[in-house]
Amino acid sequence: MPVTTQVRVRYAETDQMGVVYYANYLVWFELGRVELLRSLGLAYSKLETDHGCILPVIEARCRYRSPARYDDEILIETRPAMLRGTVLKFAYRILCKQPAGGENTLLAEGETVHVVCDDQLQRKPLPEHYADALRTLMAQGG
Repeated sequence: MPVTTQVRVRYAETDQMGVVYYANYLVWFELGRVELLRSLGLAYSKLETDHGCILPVIEARCRYRSPARYDDEILIETRPAMLRGTVLKFAYRILCKQPAGGENTLLAEGETVHVVCDDQLQRKPLPEHYADALRTLMAQGG
């Protein structure tokens, strides 16, 4: 099951048409990644400070399906999609939460690809306990 994070659309995230500006979906993807790691008992910040690892985005894809608007309740579904060597991929679905009993509306879906690096952008392995936790979640269908 994906890890789900809930946020409410802020006015500052919308454009003149009252629709969420497209780049904010990438910000929500990042929020989903951070919360996915937190749900596994891991911290993105500790990955950097304790292990000297950063996860630069080397590819991002987002397909927009329906607009989000100010004050909508948004669900960010995040799951690890692939871990191979120093390359890590996450998959996302952004949904608009509907009142109880209603079917949530798919707003966008996408992926980000990352390379595990040190602060000099040299590839390095993901710490084993991070890799194990992500592999376990992937094996569970996460």
